[in-house]
Amino acid sequence: MQDVIKQLCEEYTDLSEDEMQVVRMMAGTLQPLANLEAADIFIDCPCKEGDAIVVAEAKPEEVPSSYKNSVVGMLAKAENEPAVARTFNLGIATKYMKARTQEDNYTIQSVEPIKYNSRVIGVLIREKRITEETKETEDRYAAVEIPLNHMINESEWLTESIDEGLILVDDSGVVTFRNMYAKELFQSLGYVEDILGQQYKNICLNPYDGKSDLEEVLSEVRISNHYLRIRQIKLEKENIRLAVIIRDITWNREQEKNLVLKSVAIEEVHHRVKNNLQTIASLLRMQARRTENEETKHLLNESINRILSISATHQLLAHSGKDEVELKEVLHTVRNNLAQTYLTSAQKINLKLEGDDLTVNSDIATSVALAVNELVQNSIRYAFPGEKVGNVCIRIERGKIYSTITVKDDGAGFNIGNIKTGSLGLKIVESMVEDKLHGKLKIRSGTHGTKASFDFMNKSADLISFSK
Repeated sequence: MQDVIKQLCEEYTDLSEDEMQVVRMMAGTLQPLANLEAADIFIDCPCKEGDAIVVAEAKPEEVPSSYKNSVVGMLAKAENEPAVARTFNLGIATKYMKARTQEDNYTIQSVEPIKYNSRVIGVLIREKRITEETKETEDRYAAVEIPLNHMINESEWLTESIDEGLILVDDSGVVTFRNMYAKELFQSLGYVEDILGQQYKNICLNPYDGKSDLEEVLSEVRISNHYLRIRQIKLEKENIRLAVIIRDITWNREQEKNLVLKSVAIEEVHHRVKNNLQTIASLLRMQARRTENEETKHLLNESINRILSISATHQLLAHSGKDEVELKEVLHTVRNNLAQTYLTSAQKINLKLEGDDLTVNSDIATSVALAVNELVQNSIRYAFPGEKVGNVCIRIERGKIYSTITVKDDGAGFNIGNIKTGSLGLKIVESMVEDKLHGKLKIRSGTHGTKASFDFMNKSADLISFSK
């Protein structure tokens, strides 16, 4: 047994040699204890990564054991053995809690901490079958008197209507009152016996040193799969020293965990979409470099920038964990992509982004990015024929009812009546503005340049929310 304990402790725990020696010495006393108590006796040690490992056991010789086989080397999970988890967490004894064994049976556990230099290095566990344990204690609380019957009892509508457990502890440290909520809560935690009449130190759920009830304490603990908020209040009234209020906040914490998981999943989706879009853009870029046809190269570059405009939104969403982005950041990425594709060192076209910032959802951001991409592409390509100097400005204006995006250049201008009705770029802008943004596209052009603007409605938070 000694070699097995050493092997298990070295593999699963962070116990020192001295601590392992203490555990081995305790293991030598298990068989007499098992015979004396007519119960299964175990030693569990804490694993490095949570839960516990069974390192030693002894089965009673005069009565049947609750186990068919040895469980040494098996894990004791917190959700199956809440008494063990409680003693490890609080460093105090735990009495009469239900446990689920490694063989999928149910027993009653009482647990004592094994300490070395104030550190809990293991627990000594006594287990009996539920039927035996309940027979021994079925009449234990029949004569318990509640000193506050004149003020509070189980039939009082007030104490039974609240969604919190209420426990009262007298001057001797005994639980003299608990409402039904508290009774059922402790049963769900694995306590087989009613907590009424028990010593509070045996059932308290937060760290207890015998002095912690001298002042008010508010704590949050996790017991098995339950998250509990515990308020401990000093009373010292009519023989009652302490009131304990327990609220089960498991649902709240589970919802928070679900939100975190959903947020991580959303981030991962956007990250993959961004990577896939950038991979497609890279493949098209390789194809554009290989072709000798200028028109084909131009069309491929247009497609690349459209893909990168969509990717800009997903790139930001991949880091935010929610379906909202700063529009100015998206357009900043679009501007950089266009400058990298179309502007050469010989050109002195100043491409600016200015104005307000908006927090928008992914649909709004993507639609605006695509529309701006097409409008800026047109300005760079057509506004400065034969010239290598000019200005193109993207401006964002935030309004109470409408928000407006403007793309303005100081180029040569053009005759609006000559716009090709079959232009793919114009079709994309019109589709984004009218169908997705529920806005209106306006184009004005003259000898001083071209101004294209569109607005999107701010009728509901679903369309857009403004950042403060």
